[in-house]
Amino acid sequence: MSLSTRAAERAAEKAADRVGDRTVISDSERRRPGIRFGMSLTHVFLTVGLVVAGLGPILWLAKSAVTPTQDTLQQPFALWPNGIDWENLSTAWNDIHIDQYFLNTIVIALGAWFVQLFIATTAGYALSVLRPRYAPVLNGLVLATLFIPGIVLLVPLYLTIVNPPLLGEVNLLNNYLAVWLPMGANAFNILLVKRFFDSLPREVFEAARTDGAGPFRLFWSIVLPMSKPILGVVSVFAIIAAWKDYLWPMLVLPDPAVQPLSVRLPAVQSQTELDVFLAALAIATLIPIAMFLVFQSVFLRSAGLGGAVKG
Repeated sequence: MSLSTRAAERAAEKAADRVGDRTVISDSERRRPGIRFGMSLTHVFLTVGLVVAGLGPILWLAKSAVTPTQDTLQQPFALWPNGIDWENLSTAWNDIHIDQYFLNTIVIALGAWFVQLFIATTAGYALSVLRPRYAPVLNGLVLATLFIPGIVLLVPLYLTIVNPPLLGEVNLLNNYLAVWLPMGANAFNILLVKRFFDSLPREVFEAARTDGAGPFRLFWSIVLPMSKPILGVVSVFAIIAAWKDYLWPMLVLPDPAVQPLSVRLPAVQSQTELDVFLAALAIATLIPIAMFLVFQSVFLRSAGLGGAVKG
């Protein structure tokens, strides 16, 4: 092979690297042993760091939930130097009444999930698929609400709950509707669902309309079955937001009998032993972790929201 041919091949390889692989390190550089070893070492370091940062606090909480208080205070990172105390879990469940607050939290989370999913899907369907003449105005109004700080709406929203319009003397305090209804007005979820619906193939909608499907049938039988990824994303957002919310449930649910874990756990912390309190915190994290494990494939698959159906 002549010198000019080899030079031409090297030039072509560099041009391909510049066009096809626009990263800091090109494919040809990755083939070098030193670069490959450095990249592998970096990947291992980053993976271990992410695992420690992500799972470390959860694993420490799980360990501390069954560790006596003195061991946690004296040797916080030791693995049960004086044995495991399983009584912490039963004490937290029975004496602090975690079972009751746990049930309250599940009821609040399920209600908030249903209301948010219902409003987000119907509003997104109206703005994206039905597209009325005034849809751009509605879309702009929904988008504008994202620029209003939530703390600004706290007082008027509370006054609305205390004296809701059109309901006379009805008071929604200590009623789960006071938590569910405000959570349903979530502009972020509406715009997220609308964007996903915008990517659905319009040919399918036209074919369904040609076959005689009305707006409700189109929504229920065509749009929703094609939207499982975004429904999973909104479900995770809704349940985790309801599970960790503190300020609003504390204001509208002053009765301890109906309060969720996020409100009751800080209230009982000062009267509870550290090991029992950590056991209660560990129990409170079960549902969010289970939600992520159940919906992780759907959540990660729809992270880009690139499109719903191809073909």
